Parts: sequence; C-alpha cells; structure tokens
Amino acid sequence: GAEGTTLMSYFSRNQIRALKPKITFSTLRDLECPVLQSNELQGKPEESCSTEELFEWLGAVLNQVSLDNKSSSFLSTYCCPQPNTVVEKAFLCTITGFIIPEKIIQLLEQLCCYFGEPKLAYWLTLTVHGFADSPVSWRECEHGFHKGGENLYNFVIFRNLDYWLQMAVGTNDGCPP
Repeated sequence: GAEGTTLMSYFSRNQIRALKPKITFSTLRDLECPVLQSNELQGKPEESCSTEELFEWLGAVLNQVSLDNKSSSFLSTYCCPQPNTVVEKAFLCTITGFIIPEKIIQLLEQLCCYFGEPKLAYWLTLTVHGFADSPVSWRECEHGFHKGGENLYNFVIFRNLDYWLQMAVGTNDGCPP
C-alpha cells in the first residue's frame, strides 16, 4: 500500500539497499575427522570423541587452522582428537549475511534429507554464528559482546537422524533452557 511506497522511497533516498548472503564452497581433502557415536556425548577412550572435542575441532576446521600438530613460528599446536578417521573429501559451505530463522530451519531439514539415500558420511554439522555485536542474545537478554561476543549454536546430525545441539554464549548472556 501507500506505506510500502513511502518506506521504499525512504530506503532509496538514503541509499539503503538489500544485500544477498555471500555463499562460498570449498572441498577439504584428506581431512582427519573425529569418530563420533550419537549415543556417547562424553566419548569413550579409543572408541569415540566427546562433544567438547568435536566442538574444538570444528572451530579449528572452520577457521582453517592447521591440524598437523607441527610447530613452526607459533607457540601452540593442534591436532584432531583421537580416535579419528581420514575423510578423502569433506564439503564446506559457508553462508555469510543475515539469515532468518525460517531459512536456517529449511537448511537443517535439507541436511537431514541428505541421509535419505545411502551415503558414506556418518554425521554432518550445521553451525550458526550470530553477529558478535548483536544487541540481543537468547531469551531477550542483552548480549555481552564487550566481554567475548560468543553467540553460536551447532547441530551435529547423525545418519540415524539423532542429533546433538551445542551452544556457546558469553558469560553474561542468557541461554535457552
């Protein structure tokens, strides 16, 4: 209606424009991946990794940290937790921008459909990062981005459609039940 026309003229007059999310794809080759069991959140020595080990490993992979545990010009090293397996090819898709919750649910549903056909993967993940300077975190609590900015959640979906939900929020942020 008339309000929409006024609103659109406001945006164009002030040079405000809509941006589409940026999508990047990459293939990771010969990637060491933790062995996970959907019913073992704490992991079992020599059988599976814990949720904490996966979360740390996933952060390293998403930030393109070298996982070879070789020191060079830095002080610390990192390697994939044990037990692990080498995956010949892993697919990484990154979408950057403002994505509404309905689209995230749609992505999650599409990922669950991945296991509808026989696949080699035992599990996959969907990680959602909130903006570090978001004014609101969970439960309408003020987001404490001055103290760290953590604001993310991660779904780990298994072949049998069991899943883990991992969340990371700042010390002063509210967290869902």
